[in-house]
Amino acid sequence: MSNSKFSLTSPNLKEGHFMAKEQEFDGFGCSGSNISPELTWHNAPEGTKSFAVTVFDPDAPTSSGFWHWLVTDIPASATGLAKGAGKGSLPPGCRSFANDYGSKDFGGACPPEGHGMHRYQFTVWALPEETLPAADDASAAVVSFMLNAMSLAKVTLTATYAR
Repeated sequence: MSNSKFSLTSPNLKEGHFMAKEQEFDGFGCSGSNISPELTWHNAPEGTKSFAVTVFDPDAPTSSGFWHWLVTDIPASATGLAKGAGKGSLPPGCRSFANDYGSKDFGGACPPEGHGMHRYQFTVWALPEETLPAADDASAAVVSFMLNAMSLAKVTLTATYAR
C-alpha cells in the first residue's frame, strides 16, 4: 500500500513539528481559527481514479483515537486541497463524512489541556475507484476500513499539537 514516489507536502505543516494556532479547533475549550492547511500531493500511483484525505489523532484519550476530517471522491485530476478547503470549499463531487466533533467540515486540533503532545496524521489515499463504496452517513470507522481495504497507496504527513 505504499509507493515511495507518492508524496505529500504543505506550506502550513512540517513533519513532526507543532501546528499553528490557525489549525486549532474553535470549540471544546479551544479558540483556534479551525482552518484546514493547504495540502499538495504528487506522483500518485498508476490506476488512481480518486483521492481521499483524512486527519486522525491516534493519541486522543479514547479507545479509538479521534477523527478530525474525512473527505473522499476527490477527482483524480486534483493535486491538492487549498488552505481553508475544510470549511465547505472542496472540489465539486467530493464527499465529506462526519468527524468525531459531529461535523463534516475540518475539525482542528484540540487535545485536552495538559495531556501532552498529540500527533495529527494528515493522510492522502490514492484509490482505484471514483467513488468510495460507503454510504453518505457511514461512520469514520467504516470509511477508514474501506480506505484501508482498497487503497492503492497512501502518504502521511504527521504534525503535532499540545495545550
